[in-house]
Amino acid sequence: MKHGKKYNEAAKQVDRSVAYEPAEAIALAKKTAVAKFDETIEVHIRTGCDGRHAEQQIRGAVVLPNGTGKTVKVLVFAKGDKVNEAEAAGADFVGGEELIPRIQNDGWLDFDVVVATPDMMGVVGRLGKVLGPKGLMPNPKAGTVTMDVTKAINDIKAGKIEYRLDKSNIIHCPIGKASFEEEKLQENFTALMDAIVKAKPSALKGQYLRSITVTSTMGPGVKVSVAKF
Repeated sequence: MKHGKKYNEAAKQVDRSVAYEPAEAIALAKKTAVAKFDETIEVHIRTGCDGRHAEQQIRGAVVLPNGTGKTVKVLVFAKGDKVNEAEAAGADFVGGEELIPRIQNDGWLDFDVVVATPDMMGVVGRLGKVLGPKGLMPNPKAGTVTMDVTKAINDIKAGKIEYRLDKSNIIHCPIGKASFEEEKLQENFTALMDAIVKAKPSALKGQYLRSITVTSTMGPGVKVSVAKF
């Protein structure tokens, strides 16, 4: 893969053979974010899990203490009183059955997170083929299938992120923006790692966390020492 001059200059600052302490890795990822926009700082965690086995699946959510720096649009599927509750809590879009053709046929996906009350999951289930592959399907483990729509919306707007294994058994999560102070990124990183460590499947034999990499959107990967986790 060919990289531009800026990337190559930034990459020179990172020693690929070293696994850095988290604070140092975050400082480097921030320093090597040289794009013209405010890059996202991401964490990529390679696990020893085998996601093909249900008991080794990892999925959950954590509220980052300093948010993600991104304005998140929330769509809520609800009916009755819950519609008013969702609107009052600051949902960007609220609806039910009438949203199905808009999403299915018109390809409307102008939202980042979908929340649904349990009684609406029959309706939302029909969107599985559209929302599933995009990671937008509401899920009780992530707190997005709930009767407490106010709490769900507040948490999401405050910086709640979902974590889950991808097909390669890697977890990818944002922990903020390059413009964040290092301390705030470190606090977010710690909150994420605490949640991931707690989510270790009891069925797993062998090493849980194989490698951790911190990177900015366009920057080089910086290896983090897994020793303390």
